[in-house]
Amino acid sequence: MKVALVHDYIGEFGGAERVLLALSEIYSDAPIYTAFTREGSFLEKLKGKTIKTSWAQKVPFFASYLHSPLRFLTPLIWGSFSRQLADYDVVITSASWYVTKGVVRRAKSEVKPVEICYCHTPPRYLYGYETSVTPNWLIRTYSIIVNPFMRYYDFVSAQKVDYFITNSKNVAERIKKFYRRDAEVIYPPVEVVSGKSHFAKASRDGQLAKDYYLMVARIVGAKGIEMAVEAANRLNVPLKIAGEPGGFTKTLEQLKEKANDNIEFLGFVSDKQLGNLYANAKAFLALSLDEDFGMTLPEAMQAGTPVIAFRGGGYLETVVDPSTARSGQAATGVFFEDYDVESLISAIKRLDKLKISSADCKKQGEKFSKKIFQEKIKNFVNSKIKS
Repeated sequence: MKVALVHDYIGEFGGAERVLLALSEIYSDAPIYTAFTREGSFLEKLKGKTIKTSWAQKVPFFASYLHSPLRFLTPLIWGSFSRQLADYDVVITSASWYVTKGVVRRAKSEVKPVEICYCHTPPRYLYGYETSVTPNWLIRTYSIIVNPFMRYYDFVSAQKVDYFITNSKNVAERIKKFYRRDAEVIYPPVEVVSGKSHFAKASRDGQLAKDYYLMVARIVGAKGIEMAVEAANRLNVPLKIAGEPGGFTKTLEQLKEKANDNIEFLGFVSDKQLGNLYANAKAFLALSLDEDFGMTLPEAMQAGTPVIAFRGGGYLETVVDPSTARSGQAATGVFFEDYDVESLISAIKRLDKLKISSADCKKQGEKFSKKIFQEKIKNFVNSKIKS
């Protein structure tokens, strides 16, 4: 079976990129088609893989500055791969904001290739969901002009996909709403605390958890970092924030101005450091308003650490709150209802009064392992090819 992988672009390393990395392990000979690449840690992780970029890679400043304002060129970018992709049996697209779907062009008489789209979310900026960039008047004006075209193109592209897979029930509902298509939910791959995982030696068992709270996120808007900083300031509790700034915002500088000495910005951390941070934290904070899925929550739980999360989005599919746990379910964290600092502070205080087992957290986190993800992907793809 000849397989090709397609991804938005090779840049920052986040949840979508972890999915692509796991897919490239399943289909080790599959080339990766992408709009463009940028130097960074993710490109290093793909070392040895065949990566094929579009003509946009050769356009000056496209990868660094122009890819977003020139996003109306995406039909031309993905269309430039159509002849090459026609030679494969299966094309798996990893799609989020750059409309990386419907890339296979074929005549009605042609049987192959089959296109399977792993949709991380319909582009948030097209459908009214909060994004990491706070638009100024120029961006808002530009969006009013360009986004109607992009929404139409996104919808039409979605109709060309043979089968959809997605990362959560939350996103599956969006796919149904905006594309009128059904999607199979296969949770994204999270490293299990076993074997050679970078969490293997970071087990919470037998250790006294340190007294800090932890966030792991890119330092951009829409992640709730501002709320975490304010809560930590008011409670005077230690807070560690791991993650690099994204885009061209001044969010990090603004947060540092507000933060007291009890708050530490760690920047980029290695996998080994991350495992230790998870395992030794008092609790992990997940504060996005409507997260697509949220891979950091199962990561924290795999390290035996409970989670404090906003009750919404994909968080509802991973964390078990004692107030809503079904019979036989063990609590792995707490939710807060109102999206404000007071509600977050109340949740922090509520978790202090609970006894949540490290073993229960790890058991819950292991439900989202990379091994399970890869097995389900292989079974899904094989079943569709045979049918």
